[in-house]
Amino acid sequence: MGEISGEKTGCGFLRAVFGRRVTRPRRSTSTGSLPQTNLNNNNVTRFQAPRAPEPGKISLRTHPILKRIRNSSGCKPAGLCPGPKGASSRAWNLGRARKHDYGLPEDKRGWFSNQGVVQQRNVVWQFRELETAGNNDSSNAGSNNVLDNTPTSAKDEPVPINGKYSTSVMGNVVKKNEHEPEKPVSLCRALSTRMDPEELKILGNEDYKNGRFAEAVALYDAAISINPNKASYRSNKSAALVALGKLLEAAFECREAIRIEPFYQRAHNRLATLYVRLGEAEKAVYHFKQSGPEADPDAMNNAKTVQIHLNKCTDAKKRGDWNGVLRETSLSIEAGADSAPLIFGLKAEALLKLNRREEAIQTMQNCPNFDIDDCTKFFGPIGSASVLVYRAQFNLVTARFDDAVAAAKRATKLDPNNMEATTMLRRTKAVASARANGNELFKVARYSEASIAYGEGLSYDPYNAVLLCNRAACKTKLGQYQKALDDCNAALNARPNYSKARLRRAYCYAKMEKWGACVQDCEVLLRENPDDEEVQKLLEEAKTNLQKHGGSLDTNADDSPSTSIVVVSSKERFRDYVTSPGTSVVLFCKKAGDRKTMQLIEQLNQRYPSINFLKVEVDDHPSLASPKA
Repeated sequence: MGEISGEKTGCGFLRAVFGRRVTRPRRSTSTGSLPQTNLNNNNVTRFQAPRAPEPGKISLRTHPILKRIRNSSGCKPAGLCPGPKGASSRAWNLGRARKHDYGLPEDKRGWFSNQGVVQQRNVVWQFRELETAGNNDSSNAGSNNVLDNTPTSAKDEPVPINGKYSTSVMGNVVKKNEHEPEKPVSLCRALSTRMDPEELKILGNEDYKNGRFAEAVALYDAAISINPNKASYRSNKSAALVALGKLLEAAFECREAIRIEPFYQRAHNRLATLYVRLGEAEKAVYHFKQSGPEADPDAMNNAKTVQIHLNKCTDAKKRGDWNGVLRETSLSIEAGADSAPLIFGLKAEALLKLNRREEAIQTMQNCPNFDIDDCTKFFGPIGSASVLVYRAQFNLVTARFDDAVAAAKRATKLDPNNMEATTMLRRTKAVASARANGNELFKVARYSEASIAYGEGLSYDPYNAVLLCNRAACKTKLGQYQKALDDCNAALNARPNYSKARLRRAYCYAKMEKWGACVQDCEVLLRENPDDEEVQKLLEEAKTNLQKHGGSLDTNADDSPSTSIVVVSSKERFRDYVTSPGTSVVLFCKKAGDRKTMQLIEQLNQRYPSINFLKVEVDDHPSLASPKA
């Protein structure tokens, strides 16, 4: 027992299984390096298995060749380890070096060959040849002394699977999807341990100049991971993020650069420029003052101009002057606040107040859609709540009711004292509930009750085109074509490009045998979607009936389009039309009116389908023609 070495060997598994029972060692296929065993003694001398050289110690400190190549290339050789049994050392290590290409775009593969990786492969091969020549007596040890031939780096560095590290149990090994693209950021961070951060910054600058902004961000990230306290890396990354349209992330990087180096004037100038684009004019002016000679004079003037327009906009909103709000927000955007969600939202609100819904929708579509968590981090909870209120309005207009409710709920959580958010939440919930109830009743053919349900939603949002169109569908099922036609007209006044409402109105015209107006709507729909077979069939039917009744296919004819002008039948209907959203043109005339004037009105009606043209016969409604009316 005393002769047995107390030091643990590299083959603990074999010793635990066989222990002292082994009277003679099992011979492997290679016997040249087996130790001599005393067969007359029951004690077996065990030899410690040779370990692979640790990268960074033997390779870089003890061998002058490696040190010289390292100094010339700027890269550290990694993964110096013996290959699998029977495999040539050069082929094994070359295969490992090629793995650095994984995760790169095709135009980037082999990119690191100019940065020392090719030299690193030669280093690996030379070092392995030296190891083989100097350790021939132990490199081919028997299988009893070597547990496996897995390379050192493969053992010591577990492969992350789905963001976690796998265990040594084979049952936990997950096969990676070969089609899943790897992020270049991971590769650069892996290389960050063997490349100088200044070299990474230089490479990032080259990618930035060549328009490869995503690659530049990855390289700056790698440099930051090595030296996180270098302000210039953050500032350069900010410039690349701006080029990618990620303005909030760019602002965060500038803030971090200024935190690291408070008097970094270039970062102050870059952050000030971002503040102008994001609508924070006062903060922009402050940072321009901190920029010193780095300040951009044009951007400084833009910041002051935006600040002036925003102050005027605030005053106009307090007065309820929505035309003034629209004018000042538009000027602010033109002056440089081209990515400010609060300014875009305020402009859309002004357009909604002015019953210009299509323009409001277009404005919100042009607004940058930042992540709400980033907005909260940048604008604060109060500003972020206002952004969510504007999004809720937009979702309500575009019939995304569930999204509108979710946005309003989140706004009230961020700013419980925001009365606009509270009102918007109550409104969105009522409209969404009315739409859902109406749809359920319509599915079971309870059209009258469904019409009432949609009407309840319209009491909260009178000009909601979707609810108006749905109620028109109920009226059509009930045979109330004139009321259905009125709802369709109101929906189209709110949203002139709402094709579903126009199609429903065309069917109403067909049911009412107003074939000229039906043809007109069908032609508009076919211009939007020429392959719509349903509309083509309806158009053919309308043209056939129009010819059958002696009408003309020319929609400019006197007898066909006259039906598209609304003839006011009561004072209440007149009030509904003139107070509805959109533009209304009213013709006051006698029953035997001027024929040329009527033709002109008909032509205008065809040219401007979004405008509501009304006709009031003074003989029947003299009170409407009086100035008091």
